[in-house]
Amino acid sequence: MRKFIFSKVIIGALFGGYNTVQATRQGPRDWRLALMWISWGLTVAIAVGTVIKQADTGNELKG
Repeated sequence: MRKFIFSKVIIGALFGGYNTVQATRQGPRDWRLALMWISWGLTVAIAVGTVIKQADTGNELKG
């Protein structure tokens, strides 16, 4: 669990989620909003996959 909390990749994805939530609350509701959520979901999936892969190989992310 610690590897996820302190990972810069995960932290960056969470800030992206915050920006997506703000755009949802304040912006227009159109097809671009759906693409923002899909993009954010893919970003989180890639970030989690990266952390898991780095943990399995024994390499920590260099930051």
